[in-house]
Amino acid sequence: MPPIRMGNRRMTRLTNAFSKKAENHAHMMAIYFMHYNFVRQHQTLKISPAMAAGVSSKLWEMSDMVKVLEDWEAKND
Repeated sequence: MPPIRMGNRRMTRLTNAFSKKAENHAHMMAIYFMHYNFVRQHQTLKISPAMAAGVSSKLWEMSDMVKVLEDWEAKND
């Protein structure tokens, strides 16, 4: 895994996207890791880490990730 700071500019304070609230930062990191593990096809693996670990059988799209988040929000309301 490349350094998180290089893949996610919110980790550096010198950008406009710097998270000022810890809660916003935690949510952003969760979305980043979900995308990294389920949506992004890695060059060395040729599949996502979730597929390599047997957690998922397909490469997700952003719409799949949004659906999971919407289902989670509906369940917790």
